[in-house]
Amino acid sequence: MRRKHIPQRTCVACRQVKNKRELVRIVRTPELRIEVDETGKKSGRGAYLCRAAVCWRMALAKGAISRALNVGLTAEQLDELQRFTATLPESTGEEP
Repeated sequence: MRRKHIPQRTCVACRQVKNKRELVRIVRTPELRIEVDETGKKSGRGAYLCRAAVCWRMALAKGAISRALNVGLTAEQLDELQRFTATLPESTGEEP
């Protein structure tokens, strides 16, 4: 019997490889909007981050999200991502 393939993705902040479902996807839509895509199914270029506030703050501070999505983030988009960061737990319980 075959085991089901589980897709792996890398967090753009801490660079840990995890199961796709354990990460949150940020997507640059074809209309150049930046959105948090918790379903992982929206159309557009995506970047993945751990579900930990520490990774999100690191990615925003270092510009990792902008680089991964090949787009400059506006102040409005940064504010929206920071608001989402505030809803996340501080860490995932694993060492980054």
